[in-house]
Amino acid sequence: MHDLGTLPAWSALPFVGLLLSIALLPLTAPALWHRHFPKVTAAWSAAFLGPFVLARGRDAVDEVVHVALVDYLPFVVLLAALFTIGGGIHVRGALRGSPVVNATLLGTGTLLASWVGTTGAAMLVIRPLLRANRDRRHRAHTMVFFIALVANVGGALTPLGDPPLFLGFLHGVPFAWTLGLWPETLLVGGCLLTLYLLHELYFWRREDPALRARPVGPREPLRLEGVHNLVLLGGVLAAVVASGSVGAGGAGRAAGFARDGFLLLVLAASWLTTPQRIRDANGYSWGPIREVAILFAGIFATMIPALAMLHAGAAGPLGFLIGAVRTPAQFFWATGVLSSFLDNAPTYLTFLSTALGRLHPGVAEREAVARLLAEHDAYLRAIAVGSVFMGANTYVANAPNFMVKAIAEEAGVRMPSFFGYVLRYSLPIFVPIFALTTWVFFRR
Repeated sequence: MHDLGTLPAWSALPFVGLLLSIALLPLTAPALWHRHFPKVTAAWSAAFLGPFVLARGRDAVDEVVHVALVDYLPFVVLLAALFTIGGGIHVRGALRGSPVVNATLLGTGTLLASWVGTTGAAMLVIRPLLRANRDRRHRAHTMVFFIALVANVGGALTPLGDPPLFLGFLHGVPFAWTLGLWPETLLVGGCLLTLYLLHELYFWRREDPALRARPVGPREPLRLEGVHNLVLLGGVLAAVVASGSVGAGGAGRAAGFARDGFLLLVLAASWLTTPQRIRDANGYSWGPIREVAILFAGIFATMIPALAMLHAGAAGPLGFLIGAVRTPAQFFWATGVLSSFLDNAPTYLTFLSTALGRLHPGVAEREAVARLLAEHDAYLRAIAVGSVFMGANTYVANAPNFMVKAIAEEAGVRMPSFFGYVLRYSLPIFVPIFALTTWVFFRR
């Protein structure tokens, strides 16, 4: 992000307006929203971009172009590639969506997330999960816990799992260090899976007795179709890691464009080489990726002032928050709460820089990171798991969250609204688990 100086707090109002539109309009005016959400998104984007460009001129244009090319374009290309590749992998042989089968699929996706990324794991597992539960009446709770476990918590163990951890790797955090986050991941993941099973057993008893009486195993032998897409998925992960290892500056930008070009080639290869019957069996359509691309275009645009305020540190409008964050517990909650609404990668980097400046002032970054890990590793643990775990708090906190919601709704699942998600799951279930995490790991 360019140095934009101090932006007024009111410049973030279009961002708030867009979030409220995403939260309220599907509930209060569903027909209007589903037909006109691109126009609503464009209106809120214009409400910020118009005054921003008029007031800041060339600096504003440069920032918008930077966000479009460096942040949004790679984001959409990566999501589209993973969405297309995942849609080309089909598990033949439908399972029955029983509590044991569903918990096994959620656990498998959680384990995969750190190695193929939260988006990759979500795209691989969501369709078999939806097919296993297509005859169920109660499915939304499974999708919500899937978002929490597979699209967020499961990505905490390697830099491949979630963007903020990869950013930390680029700034000097050893690749294997995140494997040491297994106690926090095991606690949160175990609590979520246990509570999911309790929900699932409750709803399972309310299903049709004839459905519950069906055989547990698959109705036909399980087999994988579109296996070559797994090779393409490996190519996507290799391209992401390779481009991130180049560094910043001109070489980094060139590597980023090369990566995006390669990902588009991989997307095309998957589309052209996967038989249409496989995609039809998966219920594949472009609707979910279109919705995500449009909504996040508006989010990325209107989020510029919020990220600029965060980037300004103690001197900016959010300085009161950054200045008050001093203990590991405070870093955990500050990073997590902001990551629930803003991009968790720059949020992670902001609080990492805050911790380094507070504990090791004047020390070069990589040396400061090494000393932080050796002397005060609880701070970085708090920042890392806060940015990853609390992405589960809202639909807009993490791209896979919204992707899973869109795919599930297209499959006929009645997902909770934005506030329904927060009130029924985040506040009564996720937040108490995070409070327990604070007490166990960060109370000192």
